[in-house]
Amino acid sequence: MIDAELADLVRRSLYTVAPDIEGEPVDPERTFRAQFEIDSMDFLNFVICLHKMTGVEILERDYPNLQTLSGAVAFLRQRLT
Repeated sequence: MIDAELADLVRRSLYTVAPDIEGEPVDPERTFRAQFEIDSMDFLNFVICLHKMTGVEILERDYPNLQTLSGAVAFLRQRLT
């Protein structure tokens, strides 16, 4: 997958757990929590959704890498290659 496809996948996962933000721009460098005020349960559901969509095993120690769009894309790129 190319980065644009990965970014789309991350956005779809985010919108799945927070449908009220769908269509809003996502700043690739700001944390999802800062941009959209998602709570820890929403974040956990986001991680679960990413796992289901990609099959990538995501451990708790990986969570800091998934807090921004650019970080999530980089993490998935590394794990999917």
